[in-house]
Parts: sequence; C-alpha cells; structure tokens
Amino acid sequence: MALIKSISGIRGTIGGKTGENLTPLDVVKFSAAFGSWVLEKNSGNKIVIGRDGRISGAMVQQLVVSTLTGLGIDVIDVGLSTTPTVEMAVVWEQAAGGIIITASHNPKEWNALKLLNGKGEFISGDDGAQVLEKARTEDFNFAVVDKLGTYSVNDTYLQKHIDTIVNYPLVDVEGIRQKNYKVVVDVVNSTGALAIPPLLKALGIEEVIVLNEEITGKFAHNPEPLPENLTALSAAVRKHKADLGIAVDPDVDRLCFVCEDGSMFGEEYTLVAVADYVLSKRVGNTVSNMSSTKALKEITIKHGGEYYPSAVGEVNVVDKMKAMNAVIGGEGNGGIIVPDLHYGRDALIGIGLFLSSLATHKNGIRSFRTRYPDYFISKNKIELQNGIDVKDIFEKIKTKYRNQPVNTEDGLKIEFDSDWVHLRTSNTEPIIRIYAESSFETTANNIALRLMHDIKEFM
Repeated sequence: MALIKSISGIRGTIGGKTGENLTPLDVVKFSAAFGSWVLEKNSGNKIVIGRDGRISGAMVQQLVVSTLTGLGIDVIDVGLSTTPTVEMAVVWEQAAGGIIITASHNPKEWNALKLLNGKGEFISGDDGAQVLEKARTEDFNFAVVDKLGTYSVNDTYLQKHIDTIVNYPLVDVEGIRQKNYKVVVDVVNSTGALAIPPLLKALGIEEVIVLNEEITGKFAHNPEPLPENLTALSAAVRKHKADLGIAVDPDVDRLCFVCEDGSMFGEEYTLVAVADYVLSKRVGNTVSNMSSTKALKEITIKHGGEYYPSAVGEVNVVDKMKAMNAVIGGEGNGGIIVPDLHYGRDALIGIGLFLSSLATHKNGIRSFRTRYPDYFISKNKIELQNGIDVKDIFEKIKTKYRNQPVNTEDGLKIEFDSDWVHLRTSNTEPIIRIYAESSFETTANNIALRLMHDIKEFM
C-alpha cells in the first residue's frame, strides 16, 4: 500500500511487494543503513530499541535486532515501551542511537522505524538523507563471526521514566493527590497500558478506569486521538462520573483530555494549557509548528515571552526550540516537549504538568477550559495519487492568493486577517493536509473547503 521515507523515519504498511511496503527485506535494509551510519559516525556501537504494541511489532523487532547485531552493534532492547521512554533510555545508556518501532497514530496495518541520534532525538534531515542513500546503494559491511554484536534486555526504563516525571520540579504530586481525581484512560490496546495507569497511581490518583488495556495491537478504534475516535472514552467519563478522561496514541507521545461532561478539552489546547502553567513558573519563549493554534502565541505574549513558529515535524520544532531557547514547545496534535527533561514529545510529562495546573483550579476541567480562547481548527486531508506534482499545485495556489500574506517555509500558510490556512504534504501518509483556524467553526470549515476545491481544480 505505501512506503514513506521522511523526516519522521521509515514508515509503511506490512506485507506486499518489497520497496512498495514495509516488508521484512525493507526492514533489514533500512536497519542496516541506519546501523552502518551510526558506526561511521564513530559515536559507539550501542543502539537502544523499543516498540509499541502493534501486531507486527515482534516480527519487526526480531529483524532489527538480527540486522544490527550482524553489523557488530550491541543492542539494548527496552521491549514494549513508549517513544519518549526510548528517547530517554538512549541518553541513560549513553548509546550511539536508537530505533523506535512504531507507526504512532497510524492504523494497525502500519509500522515504522523512528531513528534517534545519540542525544535521544530524531535524526536531522541531512542525517536522514545519508541513511536513505546508504539504503539505496546497500552500502553495508557486516561483521565477521568473532565481532558480532550482543543483545540484552533492560525493562527498567519505563519505571525510571515515571519516577523522573514524579520528581520533575514543576509536577505538583501533593496538589494532584489532594484533588482525589477519578480518571478514565483510553490506552488503545498499546503500551500506554504499561505507562499511564502506573504514572497516575504515582501521582496520587487512586481511581483509574482503563479502556482498551489489553496490549494486542488490534486497536479498538482508529488510534489517532481525535474527537471522532474518542466517543467511547467520552461515554465512559459520563458513565463513571469521572473528573476527566485521558487519551494517548499507541506510542504515547500524543495526549488529549476529555472534560467531565464528555466534551473534548481540545487536543490543540493540551499544549496551550501546559505552556500557560510552565510560563507562570518560568519566563521564556515558546515554539509550535505552524499548523498549531494561535492561542499559544497569545498565552506566550501574556506571560512576557516570544512565540516562534516552526515547520511541521518534531525535529523541526526541536531545532527551533533550541535556536530560540524555548522553555516549552510542541505540536498542536497534543505533543508536549519540555526541554530540560528531554527534547521529545512526551505524554507522560504532559499529564504531570496538566494535572498540576488543573489542581490549582477550584472547579472542574470544563470550567478550566474556559481560561483559554475557543478558536476552531478545521482539519482535513486529500489523498495523493502517484504522479501528482504537489509543488506545481502549491505554486498555482500561491499565485491565486498573491495578495495575502503567504509563508512557504513548510508547504503554504496563507493568512486571511485573523484567520489562516496551512497546506502541506504529510510526513507520515501520502496525503495533503489542509488545516484552517478561525474564531468561528463555519468560517474555518469554509476556508478549508475553498482551498480543497482549489487543490482539486489544480490537480
């Protein structure tokens, strides 16, 4: 069905033809390319790996391990884990790199290799290009029998991650405990089941109701934590008279909340609320990608900081955060990045900081939501067929809207007074994403529909 090589790693559907899908041969080729690149960097021969709960996870993991040890690399396997845990484990192990076996929010037929450098951060675009070139030319040199790598398992890092969150200076465990929250969590049949309930217990929350907790990889619903996929969570919050609901994606780097009445807090406002709390404690700058709500900019200015937009993609957000010395940042899809913890989206620290802020509020989470603006983002997509020239389409749209402010750093972002629309190709799927934001839902939808019509016309 698809094999996508991008800034977000090597991602594809399991099965089918080699080179067109993520087949065993493709897994071996790209694992060998990454391992060879790590060895050439002379940064060591240790790589940390971990995986989410996908059906294909064990199969891919075995291929990755055998390939890396065949190159002479020592593999530390943290097993079923989360993306942020693997990122932190790379640093704790002082490893030369890491591989996370997960397709994040994609459905069960997908899997991917997310590639990390020795800092536990996603490799840069330039480094990624070198890895892809090695894969293309099959520039590998495997080890002789006496120099094969070793394989070991270390399943302690998830607990170490939880302990780190509980001890983070801005996480108010006692304040959370005193609220005596009842929480419903949807862990979507993946490794959130191993991370989120223990974290909540460690934060002093005794009543935790877990939905879809069996780690089967057979996701009970589309695993992307969007409102249309969280109807069961909303119903469970109401049924159990819970104080709030929490949803994460399969690799636990995205996060959203449900209010006590079953309404959505809004994934865009996960970062806004966390940033508001952090900025109340630390003066500084913020960063989010340019598909994220303008509410973050407004909150940042209110606290005396400066806001900076980045191109979409975690590595781009991280680069901009480092350049602008941001104290908090992330993406509007519920991805929280706290730089003095680590430079990666992390739902665990997001939960700790969000609940710490909520605990200072006298009333419930629905009331807490009214602290923030109620902008609406219309999120849409158009599937791409082979052979479509997206650059040509965007150039024609840029010409059509030449009288409006246009940003071309990442696709096209067009401003209409206080509203905006962002068009870009996805890093993870063969689609064009069309996001539009306005104070009014109808206006945002109409802007998005107008641009979708333009795209289809220029196709």
